[in-house]
Amino acid sequence: MSHDVHKVRAFEHPGEGRRRAKATPKGRQVDPTAAHEIELLLGDRPRRRDLLIEFLHLIQDKYHQISAAHLAALADEMSLSFAEVFETATFYAHFDVVKEGEKDIPPLTIRVCDSLTCAMMGAEQLLSELQNKAGPDVRVVRAPCVGFCDSAPVAEVGHRYVLNAKASDVLDTAARGEVHPIIPSFVDYDAYVKDGGYKLLGDLRAGRVSKEDILKVLDDSSLRGLGGAGFPTGRKWRAVLGEPGPRVMAVNADEGEPGTFKDRFYLLRDVHRFLEGMLIGAHIIDAEDVYIYLRDEYPAAHKLLPIEIAKLPPGGPRIHLRRGAGAYICGEESSLLESLEGKRGLPRHKPPYPFQVGLFGMPTLINNLETLFWVRDLVEKGASWWTSQGRNGRHGLRSYSVSGRVKDPGVKLAPAGVTVRELIDEFCGGMADGHTFHAYLPGGASGGILPASMDDIPLDFGTLEKYGCFIGSAAVVIMSQQDSVKAAALNLMRFFEDESCGQCTPCRVGTQKAAILMQRPVWNRALLDELSQAMRDASICGLGQAASNPVTSVIKYFPEEFVPKEAAE
Repeated sequence: MSHDVHKVRAFEHPGEGRRRAKATPKGRQVDPTAAHEIELLLGDRPRRRDLLIEFLHLIQDKYHQISAAHLAALADEMSLSFAEVFETATFYAHFDVVKEGEKDIPPLTIRVCDSLTCAMMGAEQLLSELQNKAGPDVRVVRAPCVGFCDSAPVAEVGHRYVLNAKASDVLDTAARGEVHPIIPSFVDYDAYVKDGGYKLLGDLRAGRVSKEDILKVLDDSSLRGLGGAGFPTGRKWRAVLGEPGPRVMAVNADEGEPGTFKDRFYLLRDVHRFLEGMLIGAHIIDAEDVYIYLRDEYPAAHKLLPIEIAKLPPGGPRIHLRRGAGAYICGEESSLLESLEGKRGLPRHKPPYPFQVGLFGMPTLINNLETLFWVRDLVEKGASWWTSQGRNGRHGLRSYSVSGRVKDPGVKLAPAGVTVRELIDEFCGGMADGHTFHAYLPGGASGGILPASMDDIPLDFGTLEKYGCFIGSAAVVIMSQQDSVKAAALNLMRFFEDESCGQCTPCRVGTQKAAILMQRPVWNRALLDELSQAMRDASICGLGQAASNPVTSVIKYFPEEFVPKEAAE
């Protein structure tokens, strides 16, 4: 074998010498065939713990499942316990672990998104039709948001998406064996360079532009993290730079918030604008390694990125592309770090914060993909260009992911502070035919739900909190009179229940109990309020803290939903 494998020596007791191994070793035995298959699959890759999830993907991709025999062989090959490998494999939804005695999984899987926008557009009917009509060699399962909310409902056949899906289209795609992703038209390296791309990076590396020049633009423009938290970008870069090296950078491209798809939009259209911003950030903090954590639901991006990364100007940091595995919690920055280290995505307690003790214990700069996308434009056009944008007293631009009952859904680059009414009328072509504006989610699944009567609130950081909502990653879902906000809140709570990592009781049990209470014909509002408060106060991370926002906002702003029909009549 071409790599070093750690061998555990037999126990030596003082004065007794080495004990002879028992004829029948304890623990799970490694199947020789599985061991050979794993050795061939891993090839000459280093057997590092942080590559465990990548190796699980190799098994899943080749065999369409992960058997107990392969898990045991992988554990042996990496000198890990079976428990360590098993707990990681079973944590992530996209690893189909087949336990001993269970039937093999069919070779083809069709996933039907059942998150809010897809549910509004008929996902349940689509799922039912596919389950009834798919053959024995096809498995049809539910899937949480896959990031194509503007084309709902959506189904994934292997790694090929069928948008605005009908059952017949999905089954025809499967019958033709069209299971590989399609890369859309995009600005490639040559076109990007021709348009001035990487000049700023070159000037920075050559000293013609200083680190302080870049940081000042970020400070003056007040660019904030666009993944949802909104932390000032310049301040974050300075904080990491202020820690002793070595330092590392991580890109959070794991947008899994139902309703959000802006990162996919930019990545698959102008990938090098993001990559240049990433390399500038790495240079500022002197990072020798950059890790891009990209959600598994974006197979086209996984196919595109290695091709374009290989074309980058020489002399930069080592770039590691890592693949998520279907865990919404890994969008939380400390969970992302755990996943990058090859572990379950369990949030870390803070402090210390990632800028102090992050990936592999090093100070780590973590930025959302879209945040980095804007760095070049900000420096070339100036901070005043950015701050001159905005409405209703706000500044800058926002990429709103708009889905639901509008004529023209999609990513809408609009002034920060635009209202939902302006967004619908000016950027989305108005409401869809036959639909009347009834309610909206201003910030994705965890950002709350507001009535149409509150359509004049500027959509930006800091404008929605007093209403119990927030903008987050600016995922705006528009609902009409045909949609029930109670049903929407239940859909979202089931999502949080499924995606809770289970580490803390308030989130693990709270989301489960809330979903049960919300399925009842009459909500116990007092009990739901009490449960929501406990989740907000005691959950470790933002998932549990924000999961109840849709519930509390429905109770507060939609009293008509709780009036019996006979009373209303």
